[in-house]
Amino acid sequence: MPKLFYYTATSLSVLVAATMAAHAADMPMKTKAPPLPPAPLPSSFTWTGLYIGANIGGAWPHETVTDSMFHMNFGNGNGNGSFIGGGEAGFNYQIGKFVVGVEGDIDGVSGNNKMGTAVFIPALGQTFRIDSNDRWIATVAARLGVTVTDRLLAYGKAGGGWVGDSGFMVTDVTTGLTTTTLKNNNDTGGWVVGAGLEWAFANNLTAKVEYDYLGLHGQTVTIPATSAVLPGDTFNTGTRNVQMLKVGLNYLFNWGMKY
Repeated sequence: MPKLFYYTATSLSVLVAATMAAHAADMPMKTKAPPLPPAPLPSSFTWTGLYIGANIGGAWPHETVTDSMFHMNFGNGNGNGSFIGGGEAGFNYQIGKFVVGVEGDIDGVSGNNKMGTAVFIPALGQTFRIDSNDRWIATVAARLGVTVTDRLLAYGKAGGGWVGDSGFMVTDVTTGLTTTTLKNNNDTGGWVVGAGLEWAFANNLTAKVEYDYLGLHGQTVTIPATSAVLPGDTFNTGTRNVQMLKVGLNYLFNWGMKY
């Protein structure tokens, strides 16, 4: 009897184990869920790309004028401040925290910005005034900047600049006669240095404030011998410069965001 119980229990154990194994084989296998894709990194701004924009501001010219016939100094050289406005275009390339590029701009100048003071010439007993107004200012310069933050750029610039003027006008204040003469030389160029801050307040829009100093070469003017005002006199200009303070708005084609 005990042997029979033993054999019966063993057989039942084998049968139960086989049944469970068969049931497990019929159950679908659980697969491991695929990992979730990594979250995209937050985008960061880049200064690299072409840009175009507009600017407005003020310009303050400086110029001394003396003549060779009477050795008179016509004015203290400080011109009137004038409104300027125009446009610019350039290209940036960002390398880490540094931004290099090139920019060209041109601005129109309003008003009588270089009207001289009246000077009395004792030898003639008459008073004269010299006027020579700037009409436009253009510069081409290299820029080098460093990012203060991701979207704030501090930069400096250096290059060349040119000024177009309305000619050299001499007025006899006593008689009211006036003569306008072109410069003897066409060298209206010089060098420019400047500095500014530029802020990218949107992915493709930047605002800037900039100071520029434009140093210009001297010029000479000879009044024609047939003129009714100081005929044959020669005038020399010196210490020619223009200081400018501008604000601008640029659209940056920055080729998208970098990741």
